[in-house]
Amino acid sequence: MQQVGRHATPIDQAAGAWLRSTFLLWEHPVWSALLAIAVYAYFAAQHGPLLTSSIAPYFNWLADAFLHGQLHLRVWWDTTHDLSLFEGRLYLYWPPFPAMLLLPFVAIFGVHVSDILFTLGVAGLNVALVALVLRRATEHGIITTTAIQRALLVVFFAFGTVHLTLAPFGRVWFTGQLVGFMCVALAYLAAITRRGALAFGLTGLAIACALLTRNHLVLAGLWPAWWLLREHRRQPWRRLITNTLIGIAPVALAVALLGAYNWARFGSPLDNGLDYHLMAERFAADYQRYGAFNLHYLPTNLWYQYLAYPIPARADSTMGGSLFLLSPLFFAVWWGLADRASRPSNWVLGITCLLVAVPILLLMGTGWVQWGPRYTLDFTLPLLLLTAIGMRRWPLWLISALVAISVAHYVYGATELLYRLP
Repeated sequence: MQQVGRHATPIDQAAGAWLRSTFLLWEHPVWSALLAIAVYAYFAAQHGPLLTSSIAPYFNWLADAFLHGQLHLRVWWDTTHDLSLFEGRLYLYWPPFPAMLLLPFVAIFGVHVSDILFTLGVAGLNVALVALVLRRATEHGIITTTAIQRALLVVFFAFGTVHLTLAPFGRVWFTGQLVGFMCVALAYLAAITRRGALAFGLTGLAIACALLTRNHLVLAGLWPAWWLLREHRRQPWRRLITNTLIGIAPVALAVALLGAYNWARFGSPLDNGLDYHLMAERFAADYQRYGAFNLHYLPTNLWYQYLAYPIPARADSTMGGSLFLLSPLFFAVWWGLADRASRPSNWVLGITCLLVAVPILLLMGTGWVQWGPRYTLDFTLPLLLLTAIGMRRWPLWLISALVAISVAHYVYGATELLYRLP
């Protein structure tokens, strides 16, 4: 008796090949960016008009201030939450690099230009950069992945991590994090793909921009710095020292510029205005007693970043959620750390994640209002590389299942935020 379904028909084979080639678009930097932006824009449109600014477009306001030759805000509306009030003037305590990127848009379209569209564009670029970093990291032997594995990792990053819940909504907090991730991704890409003085210079410049976006992101530069020194270790020592100084110079300049920026605003290079910021009332007592960074905040941050499971949605769901339970593919990082073939790169990646995570764990507040542990986006790029190392021998069905669970969590979370974010 003839068995039915034992061999695929030519039509089945053609359909399977088409589905595979279509899914592999996610491995392509340009296509993955365009597809991700389409999804992000859908959520953004469900929340409100795309062509207007968000409720807190503070970087727009700062760009407007720069264009008018001042450091304090000239215009503002709707809310002043988290702005710094000093001697009757309003300032941002966040570093200014995102506002510098917005300068041409504000100059051309005015202060009401949509920070939502700007943030969508940065988010799409982030997806493209992840796809490109994964490709180049594979080519240089840092990770070992197939094209389908890389496509799954890009989908995972785009829709199965906190990136999905930051991309659609604009506002200063989310925009700053997405720009910071972009700078870190550019630093890793430069370190992996370039050689010589150019590699050191571009990597240092990208890390300097990250520092001028979120100060502690300078710590994310550990792995690219190690990689550059490893790749150039056979150079004459004079050239290596020169190249290292070329890489350090932009970071040192960024520190100096930030100090001058603080001095001009608050009279001290170490004063960023955090002491004067108009914080939520629930944080005021703790801030007065413990300051912005303290071990006192560690248990709460550990709970909401690594242990809490926010489903079903409840009152504290927007305080955060477990990095690993909401994005279970990240469990592969433990296999990545144990992978002997990838040492010592995997260890340096792990230390980089830890260094960036420490200030986050000691920070007052969890990042509320959010879905998932949004501050962990700051070390997501090295975490993705570790994940790629750890999952390289995992069966495709398991990787696909974990990606699907992650995406389901964050699609649910993004939908929740449509109703919970003002």
